Amino acid sequence: MRKFICILLLCFISSSAISQESPAKKDNTTYYGKESFLIEGTGVAESEKESPYDRLPASYKDKVRKPVWDLSKNSAGISLRFNSNSSSVKVKWALLNDTKMNHMAETGIKGVDLYCKVNGVWTYVNTGRPTAKENEASLISGLSPGEREYKLYLPLYDGTTKVEIGIESGSTISKPAADKKLPIVFYGTSILQGGCASRPGMVFTSIISRKLNVDCINFGFSGNGRMDPPMAELISGIKASYYVIDCLPNMTAKQVTDSVIPLAKAIRAKNPKTPIVFVENVEYTRAIFQASLKNSMNEKNQALKTEFDKLVKGGMKDLIYISAAGSIGTDYEGTVDGTHLTDLGFLRYADYLIEKFKENKLAIR
Repeated sequence: MRKFICILLLCFISSSAISQESPAKKDNTTYYGKESFLIEGTGVAESEKESPYDRLPASYKDKVRKPVWDLSKNSAGISLRFNSNSSSVKVKWALLNDTKMNHMAETGIKGVDLYCKVNGVWTYVNTGRPTAKENEASLISGLSPGEREYKLYLPLYDGTTKVEIGIESGSTISKPAADKKLPIVFYGTSILQGGCASRPGMVFTSIISRKLNVDCINFGFSGNGRMDPPMAELISGIKASYYVIDCLPNMTAKQVTDSVIPLAKAIRAKNPKTPIVFVENVEYTRAIFQASLKNSMNEKNQALKTEFDKLVKGGMKDLIYISAAGSIGTDYEGTVDGTHLTDLGFLRYADYLIEKFKENKLAIR
């Protein structure tokens, strides 16, 4: 019996040793940095920024209010476009803050979204889920041979300090040609920044970008989209198909009255014929229960219309006014908290704005 037990023990030890000495399966992935993809959704040259994934130039650090500067480090609306024939796509990304919020999914706050162009249409592939400041995710594998065009959306409510695209070793990755069409420039609030999309590709500017096949620049600053003069100066320096001003949720009626005309004049001084679109306050679903909130919305919308009419009467051309009535539906199901939008709300809002852009014959140039 002792001899039998000894033989079994020796067999177990030998088996364990062989198992430990067996090499792990090699990860056949090579990672590539920003030299291999096109950074889109920004109207500021990389050489002017502290980080390629910031939204404002470094020179604006002392021009804008501190909350605006801090929020400009969030990579909302910025995407990376690349071509590859790899059978798999992985990603590594590093975060600035590892932000957490109690009403927004972490995939939206600090995850990444991969899309692939299929028959000319941007099609959702997968989301990289964040787990820490340093993250890594396998987004797709087992693809059939062939080159494909991809777009990777970056975090909405956190900064991105580094991104690397991983492809199968021996495969190719390259930058596509830059889009020659002028972008649509959006300036606004937390809703514009992406609160509270479940993932980065669902903010309404990115939906509009995919549906109209045009780059959209997202200057959404949570709680701080207030038609500030430095921001008017910045966006007026970006050549655009048109400018969309969607700031009312962060403003009082008096701020609207004081700011609309100076903002419009600042843009028009550098862009004599580029359309400027003013959008009313998105309808808060809580307003049906709170008369004070409804009155505040009405006052701000009326202030916007009054200043808009002054501009038109003063002879300024190519101005568009968009009512927000019904922009996120009429069933009150489009928000996460009565104010910020769910993915359903973002889809509805994007479709509504596209419809209004077309009604007003706004063209992508």
